[in-house]
Amino acid sequence: MTARDTLTAIAGPTGDIGAAFYFHPDTVAAGKELGLNGFTFYILGRGGALGDVSPAVVSAAFGYFNPDTIATAWEKAKTSITAPAAAQAYWNECAKRGTELFADIDPEVLRAYVEAADIVIDHADLAAAPLFAGTAQLTCSDDLAGRAMQKAAVLRELRGSVHLCAVLASGLSDAQAHAIKRPGDVAVFGWEAAPSVPIDGDDRMNAAEELTNTMLERAFFALTSEQSDALLAGTTAMHAALTS
Repeated sequence: MTARDTLTAIAGPTGDIGAAFYFHPDTVAAGKELGLNGFTFYILGRGGALGDVSPAVVSAAFGYFNPDTIATAWEKAKTSITAPAAAQAYWNECAKRGTELFADIDPEVLRAYVEAADIVIDHADLAAAPLFAGTAQLTCSDDLAGRAMQKAAVLRELRGSVHLCAVLASGLSDAQAHAIKRPGDVAVFGWEAAPSVPIDGDDRMNAAEELTNTMLERAFFALTSEQSDALLAGTTAMHAALTS
C-alpha cells in the first residue's frame, strides 16, 4: 500500500476507535467521581492536554464548537480539578476502555500496531496541531491493549488537527464545515442555528479531505510496507472488537 492508501484506509476506523471512550458509561462514571459530568469531563479531559490555558485556546484547538459552549464547560470543570490532572485522568480512562475492549486481540497484532503508530506520531508535523501535540505527550499505559487505544486516540487527534487546518484553507469556517458534515448535531455543539454555507460547500469539504490526506502523507511515508500492514491490521482488529 502507498502512504496515502494506508492513511485513508485507517481514517474512518481510527476516528471511531479514538473516540470510543469519550462518553462510555464507565468514563462518565469516572468523571462523576471527580465532580464532572460527561460533557465537562470531555471538554476538560480532552482539552487539558493543552495545559492550563484560556477557553479561547481550547476553542481554537477543538474547532466546530460554539466558543461560548467551550468556555462555560471549561470554567465550570476547572472548579473541580485542574486541567492537567483532568487530562491524565481522561487519558487513563482511554487506556482502561482499551484494556477492556481489546483483551481478546492477539497481543502481537497490538504490539505491531503500537510500533507503527509511534512511527507515524514521531514523524508528524507539530505545527498548527496543538491538540495532537499535547495529547501525544501524555503518559500512556503499560498495558498493551490500553496503550493501543491511546495510540489510536493520538492518531485521531492528528487527523482532526490537520483537517481543521485544511477546512480553513478550503475557504470554509469550522462552523460551516460542521454544519455540512454533521447537520443533525448543530445544537449539540452549542449553535442555535446552522450558519449559511456556500453553494459549493460540498466541493469545498471534499477539497478539505483531499488536502488533509496530502498534509498527512509525509508522516506515513516513514512506514515500511510491513509497518503499514501492521497499522491497518491493528486498526481493523480494534474496530471489529468495538462493533462485535
